[in-house]
Amino acid sequence: MTAVPTSSAPPSPRTSDRPEVSGWAGWVAFGGIMMIIIGALNAIYGAVAIFNDDWAVWSNRAIVYLDLTQWGWVHLAVGGLVMIAGFGVLSGNGVGRAAGAVVVAVSMIVSFVALPIYPLWSLVVLTLEALVLYALVAHGGELSSARGA
Repeated sequence: MTAVPTSSAPPSPRTSDRPEVSGWAGWVAFGGIMMIIIGALNAIYGAVAIFNDDWAVWSNRAIVYLDLTQWGWVHLAVGGLVMIAGFGVLSGNGVGRAAGAVVVAVSMIVSFVALPIYPLWSLVVLTLEALVLYALVAHGGELSSARGA
């Protein structure tokens, strides 16, 4: 004897085919936007350091690893890379997410080494970059899943 379906309703879609999306997909998008903002602000601070070498938060120049003009170029370059990588993260693909994680890690190192120059700014940026890096590494794949890609 064969079993005859008793209901004419279509079979329910299997939920196991789709990966579960948590609220971190929004945090990954937030991370991409924050990368754009942090990159732009780092580029602005870099431009200020390039054009005004006498400007510094701490006047103790003995603990600065590079000249302020050199730090300006470093911040300008890293800020531009972080900003570009932020757009890659917002695209939702894996390459953009991986590049974003690498660039944010490099930016964290630059922000840490720049603590003597911009102490408060560096601590704020380090905190934001740590949150962005965690969102990209631990939950980055959820942004592409949320978009249906």
